Amino acid sequence: MVLLAAAVCTKAGKAIVSRQFVEMTRTRIEGLLAAFPKLMNTGKQHTFVETESVRYVYQPMEKLYMVLITTKNSNILEDLETLRLFSRVIPEYCRALEENEISEHCFDLIFAFDEIVALGYRENVNLAQIRTFTEMDSHEEKVFRAVRETQEREAKAEMRRKAKELQQARRDAERQGKKAPGFGGFGSSAVSGGSTAAMITETIIETEKTKVAPAPARPSGPSKALKLGAKGKEVDNFVDKLKSEGETIMSSNAGKRTSEAAKVLTPPINMESVHMKIEEKITLTCGRDGGLQNMELHGMIMLRISDDKFGRIRLHVENEDKKGVQLQTHPNVDKKLFTAESLIGLKNPEKSFPVNSDVGVLKWRLQTTEESFIPLTINCWPSESGNGCDVNIEYELQDENLELNDVVITIPLPSGVGAPVIGEIDGEYRHDSRRNTLEWCLPVIDAKNKSGSLEFSIAGQPNDFFPVQVSFISKKNYCNIQVTKVTQVDGNSPVRFSTETTFLVDKYEIL
Repeated sequence: MVLLAAAVCTKAGKAIVSRQFVEMTRTRIEGLLAAFPKLMNTGKQHTFVETESVRYVYQPMEKLYMVLITTKNSNILEDLETLRLFSRVIPEYCRALEENEISEHCFDLIFAFDEIVALGYRENVNLAQIRTFTEMDSHEEKVFRAVRETQEREAKAEMRRKAKELQQARRDAERQGKKAPGFGGFGSSAVSGGSTAAMITETIIETEKTKVAPAPARPSGPSKALKLGAKGKEVDNFVDKLKSEGETIMSSNAGKRTSEAAKVLTPPINMESVHMKIEEKITLTCGRDGGLQNMELHGMIMLRISDDKFGRIRLHVENEDKKGVQLQTHPNVDKKLFTAESLIGLKNPEKSFPVNSDVGVLKWRLQTTEESFIPLTINCWPSESGNGCDVNIEYELQDENLELNDVVITIPLPSGVGAPVIGEIDGEYRHDSRRNTLEWCLPVIDAKNKSGSLEFSIAGQPNDFFPVQVSFISKKNYCNIQVTKVTQVDGNSPVRFSTETTFLVDKYEIL
């Protein structure tokens, strides 16, 4: 079957949404759709009509038509099956089969059409798979949000550190009976650029303190020491107020490590004309007493070509995986060539890969219950004490070739018992009182930082601290499948390319 285009049009032949799967001008597709209503004989039931060059396979939808334009030598039975799938997709995105509704959701429909047909050939997908594929979230958006949140936390931590430094400088100056440096008037010649900045910063801090906790009226009398002690607590009260509102207090070392992690996760800027995204997602479920219940990993190489002169290329794939993954190439990729030489190229070497669109050329899958395959093990040991539970939780990186960034281990807590008392901890933590969770945050886990532990105490029962959930992002893939070289089909001359590798979590739970 060679499908030329899929369109939703009115009974007069006006195109509302049209997706061409081969090179075709706008004038050509509009002419074909305009001629379509004139070919149908009224009063008779049809599923297709033909001209000298193309075949129309169609289905009425109230006042509209779902039309597939194919070549005349395509299989009519496959055409009808594909038409039924297209017709079922439209109600998934449109509440009413009307022109306005179709136009409003045109991009959603085009994305769904692309999942059904690739390069003119039907993909082996069903409606549920199409819904899943089109709802995939964006890794770039997650990385952007993570970097932005990291920068915000860093700025808040720096502000609090500066506030404490200024408060300490003021107390020291008042003990010595001097004015604090930089606190003079604007007209003072002794005020330098640095002291002016300090004075402005102090004014901002004082304004914030006034908003949070207004200072009492200045008492009369010589009780200067008492007044100094009260003022010394103002910044601490300000920080405590922020803590009570759910803000996170981070140390300067934590900000430095988080900043390094943010730099690692910055999305690539330079993209070559041939760009590949290698993405893996893991779903893992472990028991609290040990044992891997299920682990499933899906990976894919997405090829994007932005220059049509690089359309006829071949990808040299290096597969060093020893875990036994199942590989599957795109139906239009030469499977024999890939099996024999680990090369990804089209079955017809005269054809080109599509330009300016992401094409999945190779995907793989790994499903196992072998414990040695777990990338990051989590052991949670809650034990009852006199006042509640003492919880010890530890992690260990099993695969030292991996580097996991922005790792967050989320432990549920009992409701209504207050905040946990933290003992020893590697990394930082956040207590979310609204969701009753404790988030153990580790900027980087790699071979140099492959294990760590957290201890805390809180009222509750051992079952209250499960399931433990884990999330992370990595720039190294798990199955070690990479594209090492790209060459032209003619002449085997090398082609410059760029690669973006991502390994992230779909679900990672210890039940």
